[in-house]
Amino acid sequence: MSEKVEWKEKKTSLGNAIIISVVALIIGVVVGANFNNIFGGFAPYLGWSNKASSSLDWSSLDEVYNELASSYNGDISENELIEGAKKGLVDALGDKYTVYMSADVASDFYDDLHGKVGSGIGVEMGLRDGYVRVLRTLPDNPARKAGILAGDIIYKVDGEEVYTLSTEEISKKVRGETGTEVTVTVVRNGEELDFKMKRETINNVSAYVEYDGHTAIITVTRFDDDTGIMVQKFAKEFSDKGIKKVILDLRNNGGGYVSAAQDLLSLWIDGDVVVKQKSKHYGDSTSSTGNGKAILKDMKTIVLVNGSSASASEIVAGALQDYEKATVVGETTYGKGVVQQLLKLSGGSVLKVTTAEWFTPKERSINQEGIKPDVEVERTFEDINAMRDPQLEKAKSL
Repeated sequence: MSEKVEWKEKKTSLGNAIIISVVALIIGVVVGANFNNIFGGFAPYLGWSNKASSSLDWSSLDEVYNELASSYNGDISENELIEGAKKGLVDALGDKYTVYMSADVASDFYDDLHGKVGSGIGVEMGLRDGYVRVLRTLPDNPARKAGILAGDIIYKVDGEEVYTLSTEEISKKVRGETGTEVTVTVVRNGEELDFKMKRETINNVSAYVEYDGHTAIITVTRFDDDTGIMVQKFAKEFSDKGIKKVILDLRNNGGGYVSAAQDLLSLWIDGDVVVKQKSKHYGDSTSSTGNGKAILKDMKTIVLVNGSSASASEIVAGALQDYEKATVVGETTYGKGVVQQLLKLSGGSVLKVTTAEWFTPKERSINQEGIKPDVEVERTFEDINAMRDPQLEKAKSL
């Protein structure tokens, strides 16, 4: 059942967890013309059309291929070499947010972005202390019923060691057809524990509301196409319900569409700038909310954040903090203040490329800095597993 193994772990708060990658990804608003200028010279080797000239000399790449073709003792797949060259070209930039995705990976990425996770076991995972760990188990889903806990290290899936893989790669292995079985091996307190579960369809809405007396608690798990519209619909019901305070829970929200963040902010901020964007190639710009929609501008509001709140979540928290529309409670956010644009390539592949950096309305840098809460409250994995939420309790008391 269990085997003692050597694992080095540190006890840190959930706020330091690195966000779930799917959820940390943002669609930019700028055009992709510069892509052709950068990569046009590589086109002959990658099968792309040469729409723009380049001063880069790719003859050394051709040399490597020729040596492989004449010397490698094995079969060579030209398609795999080309895919590897594309990925290597992008990885060489050293920017963890700029990524080349093959057609299959891109398809999974779009599904994640829209919450189409299919069937799985109901866990949120992220990189922490060098391992992919369980950040949270979802209610009424297989992982929680089986006994998997927040903080567990994902070690194996169906007997295959996966602890060296990325969050996205492990997630893909855990998912499958509804009703099929999967065995997940975790490491907890230095011991391996096996959990055999049947995959179930995961209900993964982007936003929902709960009520506690005259307090409305809005939880936004990601910023999807319809997230702003959903929350606006909730807000229109508050006056009839006698709501006097709103708690906006953005914990573990890795981001999504900037337009959805703007729609959400329009409930509190009326026609003002909510984020500033600075770009080396595309210049500076600002994004503002619409006028006449701020039905919550005078509502007492608390925003909950942690170290897994990123990107669009940080835009929302930063803007509400700058305009003094909300008190931010929890832990310093992740610090992903850069814009990515999705550029569709031939064959269904996609380039996710960093194009700009974000700043709050008051010119505070988000990238690598994060949004610091007005009231700092820690929530540990131990709190989560014991169903304690000191951050939420503090928000209710304010």
